[in-house]
Amino acid sequence: MTNTDHWTSAPDRTVRGEMGLCHLTVAQPPFDVDARDLPAQDPAAARTFAESCPSVEEVREDIGPRSVLTPLPSSVREDLDIVHAGAWGGMLSIADPAFATDGNHEPLLAAATVLRERFPDARIVGRVAYHGGGEHTEDVVWLPDGAMFHASGWFGGEPFVVSGDPQAVIASLELKRWQLDNAGVDLREDANEVEWARLAGLALGPSDPWGWEEIRTTAFRVRHAEDAVRAMEALYFV
Repeated sequence: MTNTDHWTSAPDRTVRGEMGLCHLTVAQPPFDVDARDLPAQDPAAARTFAESCPSVEEVREDIGPRSVLTPLPSSVREDLDIVHAGAWGGMLSIADPAFATDGNHEPLLAAATVLRERFPDARIVGRVAYHGGGEHTEDVVWLPDGAMFHASGWFGGEPFVVSGDPQAVIASLELKRWQLDNAGVDLREDANEVEWARLAGLALGPSDPWGWEEIRTTAFRVRHAEDAVRAMEALYFV
């Protein structure tokens, strides 16, 4: 099955660049569950969550289970309509190539804002990296008490913008200096040198589902929203 809705690029057109991390996660309480103790993947709930995300208009096909360590395919244009979604009890997450950016917009923050309204008691955590010549990252943490930070830009380069209050996030999570040091997070560095994705990972802590071979997601072929398609065409093709 292929999806030509909204696209002007042919399904077999070669994709430019590649994705690294590309996750947006809704972690609902309790926050201290070990990821290996999360309930088994619920494909139906994962599908519902994927369809509720602002970048997705419709799920068109269930492609089947994947390990969370399986990268999103990104060789040709039709690959860009594949997302990986997970629903493990109160832990919901999606990996979507529409979250990648080169700085011309902030798709991760936009999606996180929608989820923050829907899940006010959750920790909303997103980590995205796009490799296109350099590495562009976008990371966000939004906590139930309102503490948040959003960091977006070219790693090691400019422009790089941080909004919110990372120190408030650290305080709210009661992170200790040794935890930051072990994760390689040093906010004394220039913003474009900070490992923001690692700080985001600390917000999920041991509940982070994205690091275990045995944890499963479900791959779906979707019809992306028109604005997501337009942004992806500008990012992934020259």
